[in-house]
Amino acid sequence: MGDTSTQLDSLYDIVVSGGPLMIPIALCSIIALAYMVERSIRLRRGRLSQARFGQELRDTVAGEGAAAGLQLCEQRDTSQARVLAVGLRRREAPWDQREKAVEDAGAREVQHLSSNLRPLVVIGMIAPLLGLLGTVWGMIDAFANIALEEGLGNPEMLAAGISQALVTTAAGLTVAIPTQAAYYFFRGSIDRFVRRTEDAYAALSDLLRESPMEAAA
Repeated sequence: MGDTSTQLDSLYDIVVSGGPLMIPIALCSIIALAYMVERSIRLRRGRLSQARFGQELRDTVAGEGAAAGLQLCEQRDTSQARVLAVGLRRREAPWDQREKAVEDAGAREVQHLSSNLRPLVVIGMIAPLLGLLGTVWGMIDAFANIALEEGLGNPEMLAAGISQALVTTAAGLTVAIPTQAAYYFFRGSIDRFVRRTEDAYAALSDLLRESPMEAAA
């Protein structure tokens, strides 16, 4: 920060001018990217639920019985199928016990799906704070250098120092904004999965209550 005449001719020069706090910000970006890739694979729609599976399951239970519906769920490697399978396995249990078992299975599934979202929240909060700390640190350094060099009357020297100090804030926001956006996108995917599963189980539960003898077959 001491050499205010430094020209920032490339992205590398800009990053280096941000000082040592650019290192943890860069680490945050790498970690966030890794979790985004992992969650995008884990939370893709085909892993959560399949289109029209709820209707297919209801048709199967209505036409062939709950045992056939359970077999269909076991053939599908999706979160929704695993939750609905719990209800079909307990088809002969009292309604309240079956509801509790399905709720517990859904809660476990949601907890598992949400387990790797917490790092994105943490990085989304820490990255801009690291950027702000770097800016404050850089501005203190810039003003100290100007005072020592008796350059208070030179606006170019002051502007150069402040512009370099603001690099860390820009870097922190550059990491935080897509990280927060990714978190809310993944959170939305989980919420949509929950709503679809609740709707599918509500219709399935009505079918089991209406035809308990056929469903138990």
